[in-house]
Order: sequence, then structure tokens, then C-alpha cells
Amino acid sequence: MTDPAPRRLENFPVTFFAVVMGMTGFALALHAAEVGLGLTAVMSTSVYVLSVALFLLIAAVYLVKFARHPRAVAGEWHHPVKLAFFPAISISLLLLATATLPRDTVAAEALWLAGGALQVILTVAVVSGWIGARSFLHGHLSPAWFIPAVGNVIVPVAGVPLGYPEVSWFFMSAGLIFWVVLLTLVMNRLIFHDPLPGRLQPTLVILIAPPAVAYLAWLKLVGEPGAFGRILLNGAYLFTLIVAVQLPRIVKLPFAMSFWALSFPFAAVTIASFAHAGATGAEAYLWLGVGLLAVLAVIIAALVLRTLAAIRAGEICQPE
Repeated sequence: MTDPAPRRLENFPVTFFAVVMGMTGFALALHAAEVGLGLTAVMSTSVYVLSVALFLLIAAVYLVKFARHPRAVAGEWHHPVKLAFFPAISISLLLLATATLPRDTVAAEALWLAGGALQVILTVAVVSGWIGARSFLHGHLSPAWFIPAVGNVIVPVAGVPLGYPEVSWFFMSAGLIFWVVLLTLVMNRLIFHDPLPGRLQPTLVILIAPPAVAYLAWLKLVGEPGAFGRILLNGAYLFTLIVAVQLPRIVKLPFAMSFWALSFPFAAVTIASFAHAGATGAEAYLWLGVGLLAVLAVIIAALVLRTLAAIRAGEICQPE
């Protein structure tokens, strides 16, 4: 009997980095709650350590895949949908840098520099792939295409405290420009074309992430919410309500790794709520953040359980 392990390695998807994004976002949301409520950073530290371990494990496995099955990695890169998930690697580094910042500034700066450099490379490469000689169809477009834009607006969240304001403005500008362009394209696709395939339905939740993360970046860059910051935050709340209506239908679909797209956007809007409470002193946003954190905890628990069940059933790393 042929050993299935090499085949599983060959099919190990780049979308696994969405797990790191979700878990690190959860760690950041817990930390924001602990700061807002005056609690000791016990839970956030535990999830942070787990997030680091997951990143190291997933990155190691994907590097082995790259070494042993370069054609499989190239196939993902040339896939019209999976292409957008490659910046999840740099986003994971940037999120880990943000989570590391309160703990170790030197390590956070190293992670941030690596993540920022990789984000530039992947943004240029992905966008070049979109507008190059390849042809894309309307059906290829999904909210997952927001991932490169989200990666850019994450940069200032740690970049400004680390002392890189001008670089942070560059990434903020790039992220906002691509968000506006892609939001128009994605909404056109969702309204006027065929529904998203089942595996991509969870990516609808990514609609929440760009304005929520951009709000956090804006707060770091400007120092106060202002009118534009409030537009971003309330835009995130609007998309959260839209997604909440769709969520009961989405969770009934067969599980796939794309379900991890549910996690980070909810973490982003949760962190943004706590940040707005801290910036304005409005207690209502503090308790809104607590409520969103409770929802996020349920989502993370469900994703972990469903992922473990899928691994036991041999449903992960299968050809698509």
C-alpha cells in the first residue's frame, strides 16, 4: 500500500496560515480585553504562545512542501483563488509582531521588519499577477482578494509604536486604495453574478476585516479616531451585521480550511471596539467588545473542534 503521507504533504494548503491569523487575532483580542478590564494577561499569553507554535509548525511544513513539491506550490500560486492567500504568511508575521510588542520590543521589530518586507513583495507579486497576462473570470473573485489589502493596513499597528511612521503611512495608503477598489469589484461580483461556491462562502466574513484593521492603524497614525476613524469603525460594524445575517447559513456548510476566515475578521472588530473604548472613554464600546469577544471565543472553539475532527477523519490535505 502506498504511504499517503507524501500526498498529504503535497496537498498541504497555504490557507493553513489563516489558522495563525485567527489564533493570533484571538490573542490580541484577549489582550485588549485584559487591558480594558484591568485583568492579568494570562489567557492572552497562553493563546499567544500557542499562536507562535502554530506558526512555526505550519511554516516548517510548508517549507518542506516547497522543497519537496515545488510544482504543488507553483500550482497554488497560479490558482486564481489560492493566490490571494499567500499574503496570509506575511500577515501572520505582522500579527505576531503586534502580539509580541508588549512582551519583547526587539523580537517584535524583527518580526515586523520581516513581515513588512514580505508584505511588499507579495503585494506587488499578487497584484502583478492580477493585472498581468493571466485572465481571470468573475467567478474567481471573492472576498479572499481583500487579504493582500488587509496585510498592508496591519503594518502601522505595530509600525508606529516601533518608530516607523512614514513607512506605516505608505502601507496604510496602499491598503486603503486597494480596499476601495476591491470592495467595488467584490460587491459587483456578489450582487450581479453567481453565488460563491460552498468552500468560499466563509470568506464573506473577510468583508469585516479591512475597515476594522484600518481603524486600528488610523488610531496609531493619528492618535485619535476623528471623523474618518469613526467611518471606518462603523463600516466594520455594518459589515459585521451583514455577515451575522449570513452566518447561520454558512456554518451549516461542509467544513473546509476556508472556515478559518471566520476568525480573524471577528477578532479585528473586537479589538477595534476595545481600542475605541480606550480612545474615547465610551464604556458602551468596552461592553460591545466583551460581547464580540464572547462570540469570537465560540467561533475559535468551534473551528478548533471541527479542524481536529476533520484531521482525524482524513479530510484535510486532500486534492480539491
